Amino acid sequence: MGSEVLGDRRKALEDAFFTKQDAKLRQELAEKEDLKAKKAALAEVSGIGDDAVLERLVALDIQPDTLTALTLVPLIEVAWADGNIDDNEQAAILQAASTTGLSKGSPSAQLLEAWLKHPPTPDVRRAWEDYVSSLLTTLDADAKSALKNDILGRARSVAEAAGGFLGVGNKVSKSEQAVLEELEAVFE
Repeated sequence: MGSEVLGDRRKALEDAFFTKQDAKLRQELAEKEDLKAKKAALAEVSGIGDDAVLERLVALDIQPDTLTALTLVPLIEVAWADGNIDDNEQAAILQAASTTGLSKGSPSAQLLEAWLKHPPTPDVRRAWEDYVSSLLTTLDADAKSALKNDILGRARSVAEAAGGFLGVGNKVSKSEQAVLEELEAVFE
């Protein structure tokens, strides 16, 4: 009878171990499927096919409904270049956001509002750079040029919004110009 009890106990311990292992494997599988679904959804709305770029976007919690905010990162970067965003820069960013179809209260709008209060992390800038680099591989020369001109034009408008000292002089600060040059380099 003693060996029977030990056998039952051994069986119970084995069952508990394998139940725990099965649950862990199921969770890992569910996480992989969730990642795959998120990447597929981002790929569909963005046109990005690069798996590494998609994984970086997912890791930053960029989703199809927050992708619009990612397209506004250059404007935010220029506005924060001198350490703060003034009212004119904020107005220029919000105007640009309205032309992208960003709807008030949407996840993208909420993300943009957060970035207007606190600068985004460097990871967000890298994600934007990866996004644009990947996007450029899908475009012909004319479309690349149009995208570059659109993004840099909107970013320059934000930089010029602050307007120099009392509206006189160079409207773009040195720090803003440096950011504009960094953004331009992404297209080359």
